[in-house]
Amino acid sequence: MRLLVIRHGDAVEREEFAESGQDDALRPLTEEGTRKMERNAKALRRVVDALDVLGASPLLRAAQTAGVVAAAYDDVAVTTVPALAPESPLDDFLAWLRQRREAEVVAAVGHEPHLGTLVTWLLTGLEESRTPLRKGGACLLEFDGRPRPGGARLLWALTPALLRLIGD
Repeated sequence: MRLLVIRHGDAVEREEFAESGQDDALRPLTEEGTRKMERNAKALRRVVDALDVLGASPLLRAAQTAGVVAAAYDDVAVTTVPALAPESPLDDFLAWLRQRREAEVVAAVGHEPHLGTLVTWLLTGLEESRTPLRKGGACLLEFDGRPRPGGARLLWALTPALLRLIGD
C-alpha cells in the first residue's frame, strides 16, 4: 500500500476569519489557494497515476482541497475522515487506513502539525513532528505489509512550489 499525504491549500488567514464569528472549522481556501491547489493536483496526477481512496479531514479547507484533488483524479469519491482532524489520535488514522487494506493507493488530506507528526510516526515510530508539510505540499509513503508505526518508507516529498513546476 502507498499513502499519499497532502496538506490543505492556502486558506483565509485565521485572524481575518475569526472576525466573522464563525467556527475555524469553516475557514475556506482562498481563491489563490484553490488555483495553486489545482496546479498541485495536476502534478500529483503526473507522479501518482491513480487513487483508490481519498480521505479528508472534516474541516472545510481540507474538504475543499480534497475536492480539487478528486477532480484531477476523474472525480474519485472523497470520504470524510474524522481521524484527520487536528489533534486526533494517530491510532485512529491507522485504524482507518488498515480498513482500506485492498487499496493500492490511499490519499489523505489534513493539517499541520498533525500530518507532520503522523508521517514521522509512520516512518519512525516516534510521535513527534519531524516532517512538516507546507500548505499544498505532499509526500508519498509505502508500506510493505500491514501499515504500522515505523513501518513506512518515504518514496518522495514535494513542496508546493515543486509540485507547481511539475504541474505546468
